[in-house]
Amino acid sequence: MQAQRRRRSNAGLFFLFAVMAAILLAIALSAATPKKLPDADWQSFGNDGREQHYSPLDQVNLNTVPRLGLAWQFELPPGNSVTQPVMAEGKVFVVTGHGTIRALNAVSGKLLWEFESHARERAGKLLRVGWGPKGLAYWNHRVFIPTQDGRLVAVDARSGKQLWDAQEIDPTQIRNMTGAPRVYDGKVIIGHGGGDITPIRGYVTAYDAISGKQVWRFYTTPNPVGPQENAALEMAAKTWLGDRYGGGGGGTAWHSLSYDPELDYIYIGVGNGYPYNQLLRSSGGGDNLFLASVVAVKAKTGEYVWHYQTCPGEQWDCTSTQDITLADLVIDGKPRKVALHAPKNGFFYVIDRVTGQFISAKNFAKVTWAYSIDQKTGRPIENPGIRYHGKGMFEMWPGVRGAHSWIPQSFSPRTGLTYLPVIEGASMIGDEGIDLSDPKKAGSGYKGESDPALPGAHTSHLTAWDPLTQSPRWKVDLPGNWPGGTMATAGDLVFQGRIDGVFVAYDARSGKAVWTFQADAPIAAPPISYSVGGRQYVTVITGNGASGGGIFSAGNARYRTDYRMPRRVLTFALDAKTRLPRSAPPAPLVAPLDPDYRANPDLEAKGAGLFARNACLICHGPNAVPGGTAPDLRISPYPASAEGFKAILRDGVLVSAGMPKYGELSDDDIEAIRQWLRKRGQDMPKTPGGPDKGQKTEQGMTGA
Repeated sequence: MQAQRRRRSNAGLFFLFAVMAAILLAIALSAATPKKLPDADWQSFGNDGREQHYSPLDQVNLNTVPRLGLAWQFELPPGNSVTQPVMAEGKVFVVTGHGTIRALNAVSGKLLWEFESHARERAGKLLRVGWGPKGLAYWNHRVFIPTQDGRLVAVDARSGKQLWDAQEIDPTQIRNMTGAPRVYDGKVIIGHGGGDITPIRGYVTAYDAISGKQVWRFYTTPNPVGPQENAALEMAAKTWLGDRYGGGGGGTAWHSLSYDPELDYIYIGVGNGYPYNQLLRSSGGGDNLFLASVVAVKAKTGEYVWHYQTCPGEQWDCTSTQDITLADLVIDGKPRKVALHAPKNGFFYVIDRVTGQFISAKNFAKVTWAYSIDQKTGRPIENPGIRYHGKGMFEMWPGVRGAHSWIPQSFSPRTGLTYLPVIEGASMIGDEGIDLSDPKKAGSGYKGESDPALPGAHTSHLTAWDPLTQSPRWKVDLPGNWPGGTMATAGDLVFQGRIDGVFVAYDARSGKAVWTFQADAPIAAPPISYSVGGRQYVTVITGNGASGGGIFSAGNARYRTDYRMPRRVLTFALDAKTRLPRSAPPAPLVAPLDPDYRANPDLEAKGAGLFARNACLICHGPNAVPGGTAPDLRISPYPASAEGFKAILRDGVLVSAGMPKYGELSDDDIEAIRQWLRKRGQDMPKTPGGPDKGQKTEQGMTGA
C-alpha cells in the first residue's frame, strides 16, 4: 500500500512539474514570438495632436529589443536631414534639403516617387535664413510641406504630383518656414520664423487641406500701426508701453502646434521679440503679449481662448516654440487635462489646457535669469541683473540656444514621464556701448557671446522628468551639446540618437541602455514607429544639420560631423539582418593646397567681420568651424580660386545645392571673405592630427 501511495504521489508531482514546465515554455514562446500587430501609421510630427511622440506599439519591448536589427536603409544626398518622417498608406514619407519629398515602401525601403519643390532656386535671400523643413504631415492621401521660399505645398501621396500651393509669407520679407505643418480637422496649420533677425509681426495660418484656401489667421503680436483685428489683440496692445520702434515686434510661431479634439483647441508656441532689447521694441516696458507664450485658440475660427506667458517682457531670445505636450494627469487626487511645456528658458511647466491656469513649474537645467517661478502667480522671479541695460555683461543660463530646442521631447502614458533632451549652455549678453537712441542703427540692441565655453557648458543629457513631482526620475549624460529627439513606446522603451552616431533604446523606467546600433553618422532627428503586416518598425534619419550643425555646433567639435557624412533613412524590425554599407572616410582636416596664399591681417580681419555680418556662420559655423549643416570652408578648395569663389558668392552657381547668392557684395568684400577663409585653411594642421594654429579662436560666436 505504501509503495502504491508513493507511486501515486510521484505521479502527482510529475504531473505538477509537467504543468509548470508547460506554463514556463508557453511564457518563453510568447516572449520569443511577439504578438501580431494591427497596422498602425505615424501621420504627423508628434504622431497625433497631443504631440506626445509616443507609439502605442509594443511588439518591440524590453524582452524583444535585443533582437532588433536593421530591416532596410535608404541613401540620401547631402543637405539637411535633421527631419522627422511620417508613415501612411504603407509608405514612409521623408523631406530633406530645402523641400524634397521622397516616398519609400515602408517594408522594403524601395523608392516609389520623388517630389522636388525647387525652393532653393525660388527662395532668393530667404535661402540665407533657414535650413529647410523639420518634418512633414500626412492627411487623406495628401502630404504637406513648407518650403524655403515661403509656400505651403500639398502633394498627392499616391503619385507625388503637386495638388496646390499657398504663398504663406511675403518672399520680400525676411521670414522662413521650417517647422513641420500639422493637419487637424481638415485644416493645415503652419507658422513661420524670422523674428531673430528682423522686427516682423508673427502669425499662424490655417488652410483648408483640400483646396488650399486660407481659413483663418491668428496674429501673435498687436498691430503697431493701425487698429487691432480683435479684442484679444486690443488686450495685448495694452502690454506694449511707450514708443514702439520695433515694427511688428517679433513673436513668430515657427514650430510648436498641438491640438485637443475634445476641446477643439489649438495650442500655439510663440517665439521671442525683436529687437531683443526691449527698450527698442517697447520703450516703456510691459509684458509684451503674446511673446514667449502658449496661446490657445479655437480650431475652427482661430479665435483667442487663453494664454500663459513664460517670459514677460522677453528680451533674451526666450521662446516658447518648443513642444506643447498634451496629457491627462491626476493632480491632488483630481484628473486634470494639462499641457507639458519645457521651453528654452529652462523651466518645466504644467499648465491646465482647458483654462490656461498655471499649475506648477521647476527648472530642469541650470538657470540664472530667474530664481524660480512664483507658485501663486506663475510669473518668474527674475534675477535683477537679467535686465542688462547699461550694466555690462550678464552670464545667462540657459543661453540663447536654450535648455531645450525644437528637438522633441516625448511622453509615455504608461510611465507618466516626459523624456526631455536637455542642453546645458550659457550666453554672455549686454548692451553696454550700443547707442539705443537710434533704433535703426542699434540692430538687435544687445551684444555678447552666444555659446561660450564656460565650465559645465557644451554638454547635454536625456532626463526622464516627472511632471507630478517636478523632479528628474533618471538622467543619462550624452556626448556633445546637441541631443537627439526622443520617442517613447508602449514597449516601455525610449529611443534616441546621439551625435556620436549611436542609436539607443533605453528602459523607460530606469534609463538603462538596453540596445544600441552604430549608425556610422550623427543622429539628431527624432524617430518614429509604425506597423505593417503585423510587424513593428522603427525609423530614424541620420546626419547632422540645422542650427545644431551650424551656428551652435561648437560643443560637437570633438565629433566629426562632415557635411558629406552618411545621410540615410534607417528602419529596424525584430530579427532583421541587413548590414550597413561601408562609408567612405571623411576628408582629412588638413590645410588645403594654396601656394599663392600670403598673410594680410587687415584684410583677414575685415573678412571675418563680413563672414559674421552676412550670417555665413549660421550654416558654416562660428569661425568657419561647422558641424555638418554646410561644407567645411577651411578645407574647401574653392577659397583658393578667386574666380571660382566669386562665381559662388556673386553669381550663385551653387544655389541648387543650397548655397545662397550674395549678389550685393562688392569685389573687395568677396576678396576679404576669401582671404579670411584661406587663412583659416592655412591655420589647419599640415598633416592629420597635427596642431591647429587657429584652435584658440574656436570658442563660439561674438557680435551684436
